[in-house]
Amino acid sequence: MEASALKKVRCKLIAPLGLPPPSSKSFSRPSGMGKKKDYTPIHWSRYFTSREKIVVNEDGDSFQVYRRGSSGPLLVLLHGGGFSALSWSLFAECIEGLVSCQILAIDMRGHGDSKTHNDDNLSAETQADDIVSVVKHVFGSDPPPIVLIGHSMGGAIAVHAAATDQLPMIAGLIVIDVVEGTAMEALASMQNFLRSRPKQFLSLEQAIEWSVRSGQIRNGESARVSMPGQLRSDVTGECATSDVPETVTTPTASSPLDATTQTSNALKHGECITEEDEDEKIESSPSTREPTFFPPAVSPKTGYHWRIDLTKTEHQWPGWFHGLSATFLAIPVAKLLLLAGIDRLDRELTVGQMQGESNSNNMLPQCGHAVHEDVPDKVAEVVATFLVRNRLTSPKEKFNW
Repeated sequence: MEASALKKVRCKLIAPLGLPPPSSKSFSRPSGMGKKKDYTPIHWSRYFTSREKIVVNEDGDSFQVYRRGSSGPLLVLLHGGGFSALSWSLFAECIEGLVSCQILAIDMRGHGDSKTHNDDNLSAETQADDIVSVVKHVFGSDPPPIVLIGHSMGGAIAVHAAATDQLPMIAGLIVIDVVEGTAMEALASMQNFLRSRPKQFLSLEQAIEWSVRSGQIRNGESARVSMPGQLRSDVTGECATSDVPETVTTPTASSPLDATTQTSNALKHGECITEEDEDEKIESSPSTREPTFFPPAVSPKTGYHWRIDLTKTEHQWPGWFHGLSATFLAIPVAKLLLLAGIDRLDRELTVGQMQGESNSNNMLPQCGHAVHEDVPDKVAEVVATFLVRNRLTSPKEKFNW
Protein backbone atom coordinates (compact mmCIF):
# COMPACT_ATOMS: atom_id res chain seq x y z
CA MET A 1 0.00 0.00 0.00
CA GLU A 2 1.41 3.32 -0.98
CA ALA A 3 2.25 5.70 1.87
CA SER A 4 0.99 9.29 1.76
CA ALA A 5 4.54 10.62 1.66
CA LEU A 6 5.31 8.57 -1.46
CA LYS A 7 2.11 9.83 -3.11
CA LYS A 8 3.28 13.41 -2.58
CA VAL A 9 6.65 12.63 -4.15
CA ARG A 10 5.00 11.03 -7.20
CA CYS A 11 2.75 14.04 -7.71
CA LYS A 12 5.68 16.43 -7.35
CA LEU A 13 8.02 14.65 -9.74
CA ILE A 14 5.73 13.92 -12.70
CA ALA A 15 4.93 17.49 -13.66
CA PRO A 16 7.65 19.19 -15.77
CA LEU A 17 6.28 18.60 -19.28
CA GLY A 18 2.82 19.92 -18.51
CA LEU A 19 1.47 16.45 -17.79
CA PRO A 20 -0.58 15.32 -14.77
CA PRO A 21 0.52 12.93 -12.02
CA PRO A 22 -1.09 9.49 -12.16
CA SER A 23 -4.08 9.32 -9.86
CA SER A 24 -4.43 6.62 -7.24
CA LYS A 25 -8.20 6.61 -7.67
CA SER A 26 -10.24 4.49 -10.03
CA PHE A 27 -13.25 5.76 -11.85
CA SER A 28 -16.59 4.74 -10.38
CA ARG A 29 -20.15 6.00 -10.52
CA PRO A 30 -23.42 4.36 -9.47
CA SER A 31 -25.39 3.30 -12.53
CA GLY A 32 -28.26 5.64 -13.26
CA MET A 33 -27.26 8.16 -10.59
CA GLY A 34 -25.68 11.58 -10.81
CA LYS A 35 -25.60 14.34 -13.37
CA LYS A 36 -24.31 13.38 -16.82
CA LYS A 37 -21.17 15.20 -17.83
CA ASP A 38 -20.96 17.12 -21.08
CA TYR A 39 -17.88 16.21 -23.08
CA THR A 40 -18.71 17.96 -26.35
CA PRO A 41 -15.89 20.22 -27.59
CA ILE A 42 -16.18 24.01 -27.35
CA HIS A 43 -15.02 26.34 -30.14
CA TRP A 44 -12.15 28.72 -29.36
CA SER A 45 -14.20 31.80 -30.33
CA ARG A 46 -16.11 31.63 -27.06
CA TYR A 47 -12.98 32.85 -25.25
CA PHE A 48 -10.84 34.68 -27.81
CA THR A 49 -11.83 37.46 -30.21
CA SER A 50 -9.50 36.39 -33.03
CA ARG A 51 -6.82 33.97 -34.14
CA GLU A 52 -4.06 34.44 -36.70
CA LYS A 53 -1.32 32.54 -38.49
CA ILE A 54 1.96 34.38 -38.01
CA VAL A 55 4.64 33.48 -40.60
CA VAL A 56 8.02 34.36 -39.11
CA ASN A 57 10.62 33.48 -41.78
CA GLU A 58 11.31 32.57 -45.41
CA ASP A 59 11.01 28.87 -44.57
CA GLY A 60 7.31 29.44 -43.97
CA ASP A 61 7.37 28.60 -40.29
CA SER A 62 4.00 29.71 -38.95
CA PHE A 63 2.62 30.04 -35.45
CA GLN A 64 -1.04 30.06 -34.50
CA VAL A 65 -1.90 32.82 -32.02
CA TYR A 66 -5.12 33.62 -30.20
CA ARG A 67 -5.92 37.18 -29.14
CA ARG A 68 -8.19 39.02 -26.77
CA GLY A 69 -8.22 42.60 -25.41
CA SER A 70 -7.13 45.85 -27.03
CA SER A 71 -5.37 47.97 -24.39
CA GLY A 72 -2.97 47.65 -21.50
CA PRO A 73 0.10 45.43 -21.13
CA LEU A 74 0.59 42.44 -23.42
CA LEU A 75 0.28 39.09 -21.66
CA VAL A 76 2.17 36.51 -23.74
CA LEU A 77 0.85 33.10 -22.69
CA LEU A 78 3.03 29.99 -23.18
CA HIS A 79 1.58 26.52 -22.62
CA GLY A 80 3.12 23.33 -21.22
CA GLY A 81 4.52 20.40 -23.18
CA GLY A 82 1.85 18.57 -25.16
CA PHE A 83 -0.77 21.27 -24.55
CA SER A 84 -1.68 24.23 -26.78
CA ALA A 85 -2.59 27.90 -26.58
CA LEU A 86 -6.19 26.87 -25.91
CA SER A 87 -5.20 25.72 -22.43
CA TRP A 88 -5.33 29.44 -21.57
CA SER A 89 -8.91 29.95 -22.80
CA LEU A 90 -10.72 30.28 -19.48
CA PHE A 91 -7.85 32.17 -17.88
CA ALA A 92 -7.83 34.68 -20.76
CA GLU A 93 -11.53 35.38 -20.29
CA CYS A 94 -11.13 35.76 -16.52
CA ILE A 95 -8.06 38.01 -16.50
CA GLU A 96 -9.34 40.34 -19.23
CA GLY A 97 -12.47 40.80 -17.16
CA LEU A 98 -10.45 41.94 -14.13
CA VAL A 99 -7.79 44.26 -15.57
CA SER A 100 -6.96 46.12 -18.77
CA CYS A 101 -4.68 43.86 -20.82
CA GLN A 102 -4.03 42.34 -24.21
CA ILE A 103 -3.79 38.57 -24.60
CA LEU A 104 -1.48 36.77 -27.03
CA ALA A 105 -1.65 33.00 -26.53
CA ILE A 106 0.76 31.09 -28.78
CA ASP A 107 0.72 27.52 -30.09
CA MET A 108 4.38 26.73 -29.55
CA ARG A 109 6.60 24.84 -32.00
CA GLY A 110 5.31 21.33 -32.68
CA HIS A 111 2.03 22.03 -30.88
CA GLY A 112 -1.52 22.97 -31.83
CA ASP A 113 -1.93 24.57 -35.26
CA SER A 114 1.65 25.85 -35.53
CA LYS A 115 3.77 24.39 -38.34
CA THR A 116 7.54 24.63 -38.79
CA HIS A 117 10.10 22.90 -40.98
CA ASN A 118 11.41 21.12 -37.85
CA ASP A 119 8.68 20.53 -35.28
CA ASP A 120 10.94 18.23 -33.26
CA ASN A 121 13.45 20.99 -32.47
CA LEU A 122 12.11 21.94 -29.04
CA SER A 123 15.38 23.22 -27.59
CA ALA A 124 15.05 26.07 -25.14
CA GLU A 125 17.02 28.39 -27.41
CA THR A 126 14.88 27.65 -30.48
CA GLN A 127 11.60 28.03 -28.63
CA ALA A 128 12.72 31.26 -26.99
CA ASP A 129 13.66 32.65 -30.42
CA ASP A 130 10.23 31.57 -31.71
CA ILE A 131 8.47 33.62 -29.03
CA VAL A 132 10.60 36.67 -29.76
CA SER A 133 9.91 36.34 -33.51
CA VAL A 134 6.16 36.00 -33.05
CA VAL A 135 5.90 39.04 -30.78
CA LYS A 136 8.02 41.16 -33.14
CA HIS A 137 5.98 40.11 -36.18
CA VAL A 138 2.70 40.95 -34.45
CA PHE A 139 3.71 44.23 -32.77
CA GLY A 140 6.75 45.42 -34.70
CA SER A 141 9.55 47.29 -32.97
CA ASP A 142 7.28 49.11 -30.52
CA PRO A 143 5.23 46.56 -28.56
CA PRO A 144 3.34 47.45 -25.39
CA PRO A 145 4.86 46.45 -22.04
CA ILE A 146 5.17 42.65 -22.08
CA VAL A 147 4.42 40.21 -19.29
CA LEU A 148 5.57 36.66 -20.12
CA ILE A 149 3.40 33.99 -18.48
CA GLY A 150 4.31 30.34 -18.90
CA HIS A 151 3.07 27.03 -17.53
CA SER A 152 5.44 24.09 -16.98
CA MET A 153 7.59 23.78 -20.14
CA GLY A 154 6.18 27.14 -21.22
CA GLY A 155 7.30 28.65 -17.92
CA ALA A 156 10.85 27.50 -18.59
CA ILE A 157 10.71 28.96 -22.11
CA ALA A 158 9.33 32.23 -20.73
CA VAL A 159 12.40 32.50 -18.49
CA HIS A 160 14.75 31.73 -21.40
CA ALA A 161 12.97 34.27 -23.63
CA ALA A 162 13.20 36.96 -20.97
CA ALA A 163 16.91 36.22 -20.43
CA THR A 164 17.77 36.78 -24.11
CA ASP A 165 17.16 40.54 -23.78
CA GLN A 166 15.66 40.52 -27.27
CA LEU A 167 12.37 41.92 -25.98
CA PRO A 168 13.29 45.19 -24.27
CA MET A 169 9.70 45.89 -23.27
CA ILE A 170 9.46 42.97 -20.82
CA ALA A 171 7.95 44.33 -17.64
CA GLY A 172 6.98 41.13 -15.83
CA LEU A 173 7.55 37.38 -15.68
CA ILE A 174 5.14 34.81 -14.26
CA VAL A 175 6.04 31.12 -14.05
CA ILE A 176 3.38 28.54 -13.21
CA ASP A 177 4.16 25.22 -11.50
CA VAL A 178 7.68 24.49 -12.66
CA VAL A 179 10.97 24.76 -10.76
CA GLU A 180 14.37 23.42 -11.69
CA GLY A 181 14.99 20.96 -8.88
CA THR A 182 11.77 18.95 -9.02
CA ALA A 183 11.63 19.14 -12.82
CA MET A 184 15.10 17.67 -13.25
CA GLU A 185 14.31 14.88 -10.78
CA ALA A 186 11.14 14.01 -12.69
CA LEU A 187 12.68 13.56 -16.13
CA ALA A 188 13.66 9.94 -15.58
CA SER A 189 10.02 8.95 -15.08
CA MET A 190 8.51 10.94 -17.94
CA GLN A 191 9.01 8.39 -20.74
CA ASN A 192 7.09 5.70 -18.86
CA PHE A 193 4.31 8.14 -18.12
CA LEU A 194 4.04 9.31 -21.72
CA ARG A 195 3.86 5.72 -22.94
CA SER A 196 1.13 4.90 -20.41
CA ARG A 197 -1.35 7.30 -22.01
CA PRO A 198 -3.93 6.18 -24.61
CA LYS A 199 -2.41 6.23 -28.07
CA GLN A 200 -5.65 6.92 -29.94
CA PHE A 201 -9.19 8.18 -29.34
CA LEU A 202 -12.30 7.32 -31.32
CA SER A 203 -13.72 10.85 -31.00
CA LEU A 204 -13.02 14.24 -29.47
CA GLU A 205 -15.71 13.56 -26.88
CA GLN A 206 -13.87 10.43 -25.80
CA ALA A 207 -10.57 12.31 -25.56
CA ILE A 208 -12.16 15.04 -23.45
CA GLU A 209 -13.73 12.49 -21.14
CA TRP A 210 -10.38 10.74 -20.71
CA SER A 211 -8.63 14.01 -19.86
CA VAL A 212 -11.16 14.76 -17.13
CA ARG A 213 -11.39 11.23 -15.72
CA SER A 214 -7.62 10.76 -15.70
CA GLY A 215 -7.04 14.05 -13.88
CA GLN A 216 -5.04 15.70 -16.67
CA ILE A 217 -7.54 18.56 -16.59
CA ARG A 218 -9.85 18.79 -13.59
CA ASN A 219 -12.04 21.52 -15.03
CA GLY A 220 -14.51 20.02 -17.51
CA GLU A 221 -15.16 23.29 -19.36
CA SER A 222 -11.46 23.89 -19.90
CA ALA A 223 -10.98 20.32 -21.14
CA ARG A 224 -13.74 20.81 -23.70
CA VAL A 225 -12.01 23.78 -25.32
CA SER A 226 -8.35 22.82 -24.85
CA MET A 227 -8.24 19.09 -25.54
CA PRO A 228 -8.74 19.41 -29.36
CA GLY A 229 -5.55 21.48 -29.47
CA GLN A 230 -3.60 18.49 -28.16
CA LEU A 231 -4.75 16.12 -30.91
CA ARG A 232 -4.51 15.63 -34.66
CA SER A 233 -7.08 14.02 -36.91
CA ASP A 234 -6.12 10.68 -38.43
CA VAL A 235 -8.29 11.54 -41.44
CA THR A 236 -6.94 15.00 -42.32
CA GLY A 237 -3.63 15.00 -40.46
CA GLU A 238 -4.50 18.47 -39.15
CA CYS A 239 -4.86 19.67 -35.57
CA ALA A 240 -8.26 18.65 -34.18
CA THR A 241 -9.27 22.28 -33.58
CA SER A 242 -10.43 22.33 -37.21
CA ASP A 243 -12.96 19.61 -36.37
CA VAL A 244 -14.74 21.72 -33.74
CA PRO A 245 -17.74 23.59 -35.19
CA GLU A 246 -18.62 27.02 -33.84
CA THR A 247 -21.97 25.60 -32.73
CA VAL A 248 -22.27 22.05 -31.47
CA THR A 249 -25.25 20.00 -30.39
CA THR A 250 -24.87 17.97 -27.22
CA PRO A 251 -25.18 14.28 -28.13
CA THR A 252 -27.84 12.18 -26.46
CA ALA A 253 -25.43 9.38 -25.54
CA SER A 254 -24.56 9.42 -21.86
CA SER A 255 -20.87 8.79 -22.45
CA PRO A 256 -18.63 8.42 -25.50
CA LEU A 257 -16.85 5.63 -23.65
CA ASP A 258 -19.91 3.42 -23.25
CA ALA A 259 -19.61 1.93 -26.74
CA THR A 260 -16.00 0.91 -26.16
CA THR A 261 -16.13 -0.82 -22.78
CA GLN A 262 -16.53 -4.29 -24.28
CA THR A 263 -13.47 -4.31 -26.54
CA SER A 264 -10.60 -6.65 -25.78
CA ASN A 265 -7.50 -4.47 -25.44
CA ALA A 266 -7.37 -2.74 -22.06
CA LEU A 267 -6.14 0.84 -21.95
CA LYS A 268 -2.76 1.01 -20.28
CA HIS A 269 -3.48 4.18 -18.33
CA GLY A 270 -6.06 2.68 -15.98
CA GLU A 271 -5.73 5.14 -13.13
CA CYS A 272 -8.48 7.74 -13.39
CA ILE A 273 -10.06 10.25 -11.05
CA THR A 274 -13.41 9.68 -9.41
CA GLU A 275 -16.08 11.59 -11.27
CA GLU A 276 -18.30 13.81 -9.17
CA ASP A 277 -21.56 15.68 -9.60
CA GLU A 278 -21.30 19.45 -9.99
CA ASP A 279 -23.04 19.92 -6.63
CA GLU A 280 -22.31 16.81 -4.57
CA LYS A 281 -19.91 13.86 -4.37
CA ILE A 282 -21.31 10.45 -5.17
CA GLU A 283 -20.24 7.47 -3.09
CA SER A 284 -20.30 4.04 -4.66
CA SER A 285 -19.85 0.48 -3.46
CA PRO A 286 -17.68 -2.07 -5.29
CA SER A 287 -20.78 -3.73 -6.70
CA THR A 288 -21.81 -0.57 -8.55
CA ARG A 289 -18.51 0.07 -10.33
CA GLU A 290 -18.56 0.46 -14.10
CA PRO A 291 -16.39 -1.79 -16.29
CA THR A 292 -12.74 -0.93 -16.80
CA PHE A 293 -11.96 1.82 -19.31
CA PHE A 294 -11.07 0.17 -22.66
CA PRO A 295 -9.65 1.68 -25.87
CA PRO A 296 -11.66 1.91 -29.06
CA ALA A 297 -11.16 -0.59 -31.84
CA VAL A 298 -10.54 1.81 -34.69
CA SER A 299 -8.86 1.76 -38.08
CA PRO A 300 -5.62 3.70 -38.67
CA LYS A 301 -7.54 6.41 -40.55
CA THR A 302 -10.22 6.98 -37.94
CA GLY A 303 -10.11 9.02 -34.76
CA TYR A 304 -7.33 11.07 -33.22
CA HIS A 305 -3.73 10.72 -32.09
CA TRP A 306 -1.62 13.12 -30.01
CA ARG A 307 -0.53 16.20 -31.94
CA ILE A 308 3.10 15.80 -30.84
CA ASP A 309 5.12 12.76 -29.83
CA LEU A 310 7.02 14.14 -26.86
CA THR A 311 8.94 10.89 -26.39
CA LYS A 312 11.09 11.84 -29.40
CA THR A 313 12.26 15.07 -27.73
CA GLU A 314 13.68 13.55 -24.53
CA HIS A 315 17.24 14.66 -25.28
CA GLN A 316 16.09 18.29 -25.16
CA TRP A 317 14.22 18.17 -21.84
CA PRO A 318 17.22 18.88 -19.54
CA GLY A 319 18.01 22.05 -21.47
CA TRP A 320 14.60 23.49 -20.58
CA PHE A 321 15.26 23.32 -16.85
CA HIS A 322 19.02 23.38 -16.26
CA GLY A 323 19.93 26.60 -14.46
CA LEU A 324 16.29 27.72 -14.50
CA SER A 325 16.06 28.86 -10.87
CA ALA A 326 19.16 31.05 -10.98
CA THR A 327 18.15 32.54 -14.33
CA PHE A 328 14.64 33.28 -13.07
CA LEU A 329 15.94 35.04 -9.96
CA ALA A 330 18.47 37.08 -11.97
CA ILE A 331 15.99 38.62 -14.42
CA PRO A 332 15.49 42.25 -13.30
CA VAL A 333 11.72 42.55 -13.72
CA ALA A 334 8.71 42.01 -11.49
CA LYS A 335 8.40 38.24 -11.00
CA LEU A 336 5.79 35.83 -9.72
CA LEU A 337 5.96 32.07 -9.17
CA LEU A 338 2.67 30.18 -8.89
CA LEU A 339 2.76 26.60 -7.61
CA ALA A 340 0.22 23.84 -7.14
CA GLY A 341 2.00 23.05 -3.88
CA ILE A 342 4.68 24.80 -1.86
CA ASP A 343 6.59 21.49 -1.67
CA ARG A 344 7.63 22.01 -5.30
CA LEU A 345 10.07 24.79 -4.34
CA ASP A 346 13.72 23.81 -4.70
CA ARG A 347 16.46 25.12 -2.42
CA GLU A 348 17.54 28.01 -4.65
CA LEU A 349 14.01 29.36 -5.05
CA THR A 350 13.30 28.89 -1.35
CA VAL A 351 16.31 31.04 -0.52
CA GLY A 352 15.28 33.58 -3.17
CA GLN A 353 11.79 33.78 -1.72
CA MET A 354 13.14 34.34 1.79
CA GLN A 355 15.40 37.10 0.48
CA GLY A 356 12.51 38.78 -1.31
CA GLU A 357 13.84 38.08 -4.81
CA SER A 358 10.59 36.40 -5.90
CA ASN A 359 6.99 35.91 -4.84
CA SER A 360 5.30 32.51 -4.65
CA ASN A 361 1.67 31.62 -4.08
CA ASN A 362 0.38 28.22 -3.06
CA MET A 363 -2.78 27.47 -5.03
CA LEU A 364 -5.81 25.51 -3.87
CA PRO A 365 -5.07 21.90 -2.87
CA GLN A 366 -7.87 20.72 -5.18
CA CYS A 367 -6.06 21.85 -8.32
CA GLY A 368 -3.64 19.70 -10.29
CA HIS A 369 -0.57 20.56 -12.32
CA ALA A 370 -2.66 22.37 -14.96
CA VAL A 371 -3.31 25.11 -12.41
CA HIS A 372 -4.51 27.72 -14.89
CA GLU A 373 -7.03 25.27 -16.36
CA ASP A 374 -8.28 23.75 -13.11
CA VAL A 375 -8.86 27.05 -11.28
CA PRO A 376 -8.61 29.80 -13.94
CA ASP A 377 -10.53 32.31 -11.83
CA LYS A 378 -8.18 31.92 -8.88
CA VAL A 379 -5.07 32.17 -11.04
CA ALA A 380 -6.54 35.25 -12.76
CA GLU A 381 -7.13 36.90 -9.39
CA VAL A 382 -3.52 36.31 -8.31
CA VAL A 383 -2.13 37.52 -11.64
CA ALA A 384 -4.41 40.57 -11.67
CA THR A 385 -3.27 41.51 -8.15
CA PHE A 386 0.37 41.12 -9.22
CA LEU A 387 -0.14 43.34 -12.27
CA VAL A 388 -1.96 46.07 -10.35
CA ARG A 389 0.43 46.10 -7.40
CA ASN A 390 3.38 46.45 -9.77
CA ARG A 391 1.56 49.27 -11.60
CA LEU A 392 1.58 47.37 -14.86
CA THR A 393 -2.12 47.91 -15.50
CA SER A 394 -5.32 49.32 -14.04
CA PRO A 395 -8.17 47.31 -12.49
CA LYS A 396 -11.68 47.04 -13.88
CA GLU A 397 -14.90 47.23 -11.88
CA LYS A 398 -15.01 43.45 -11.32
CA PHE A 399 -11.61 43.42 -9.66
CA ASN A 400 -11.60 43.28 -5.84
CA TRP A 401 -8.42 43.57 -3.80
